[in-house]
Amino acid sequence: MSESFNAIRITEHVHWVGAIDWPIRDFHGYTTERGSTYNAYLVTGDKNILVDTVKAPFMDEMMARIASVMNPEDIDYIISNHSEMDHTGALPATIAAVKPDKVFASVMGVKALDNHFRIGRKIAAVKDGEQMRLGNHNFTFIETRMLHWPDSMFTYFAADALLFSQDGFGMHLAASARFADEMDECIIFEEAAKYYANIILPYSTFVTNLLKKMAGLNLKIDMIAPDHGPIWRGGMIPKILDRYATWAAQRPTNKAVVVFDTMWHSTEMMARAIAEGIADGGTCVKVMPMAAHHRSDVITELLCAGALVAGSSTLNNAILPKMADVMNYVKGLKPLNLIGQAFGSYGWSGESVPQLANILKEMKVEAIGEPIKVEYVPDADALKKCYDLGRTVAARLAETCKK
Repeated sequence: MSESFNAIRITEHVHWVGAIDWPIRDFHGYTTERGSTYNAYLVTGDKNILVDTVKAPFMDEMMARIASVMNPEDIDYIISNHSEMDHTGALPATIAAVKPDKVFASVMGVKALDNHFRIGRKIAAVKDGEQMRLGNHNFTFIETRMLHWPDSMFTYFAADALLFSQDGFGMHLAASARFADEMDECIIFEEAAKYYANIILPYSTFVTNLLKKMAGLNLKIDMIAPDHGPIWRGGMIPKILDRYATWAAQRPTNKAVVVFDTMWHSTEMMARAIAEGIADGGTCVKVMPMAAHHRSDVITELLCAGALVAGSSTLNNAILPKMADVMNYVKGLKPLNLIGQAFGSYGWSGESVPQLANILKEMKVEAIGEPIKVEYVPDADALKKCYDLGRTVAARLAETCKK
């Protein structure tokens, strides 16, 4: 094991023993420009407990950090809060190396780990709300199904008032600092929002219910330790909890996102006219040509927006590929409470605009006005219609935000 990786103490009884993935730039569909971390935690006491592991290629880094505190074979138990392989890829090898007395996971976690690694018979299931004393420490297991997998759970460590929150309250951000309050707050909440939009958004109802559940448990929480990104403590805890409550509510804001792709700039001309109308109507507008933006940035902008206006030229009787990609991606993440409309240019068929309008309908986006189709290059009258659509969207959004 390398001696260059050391554990970092985060509380009296807990060390961070995870791994930093500096170069990763894609995480199953969204861009991670600032890298990521795979956080694992070592709880020391009469019994030593490892909470989660790391992605398989980072096994040696995790083991080296553990070895800087103790002999890894002195680990008595492993708790697996989430079975996704960025947290369990190293689990089979870790079990083989440390030979723990038991591995704990949720009921669904046992099933998932067995399906992943065929090791379910070696794992003990814990139930929602179950309390367990391991050595001289007390732990409470809190089921968080569909945040964001069926197996997901939180583990509360009473001695240090610490909540191990697996993917909840996490983000993809590689950094040498371990705590959110040690980093640029603008970057922290930008990455937290991006993570929520791209990972947690479809499960917002579960988030709302979880926040109510946590409040009802009345737990003293001095620290929240997720499996990705920095650890929350002190005044940063209410800030991230408040943001999760806001994001989960999905209340429309006075902001519109115009996303489009274009062949010969005709659809781009339409997009610019629509955006001008939106801005002149007093609404903040973000124009996102897909030639310059990634799908994951579009959904991040939509997280705090109230309108989605989508445009595409027609190619081979269909939407341009980049627009088909982003619309499929956004549809799957299920944003709510949006208004919007479709637009685009065409040569001799024009299927893209009705196809976009249909996708927006499937997403339950409230249609404002009528879709706008322009043959070839828009003239002044067509651009005026686009501008007027923008003004109508702004007016409707202003009305919606007043409610």
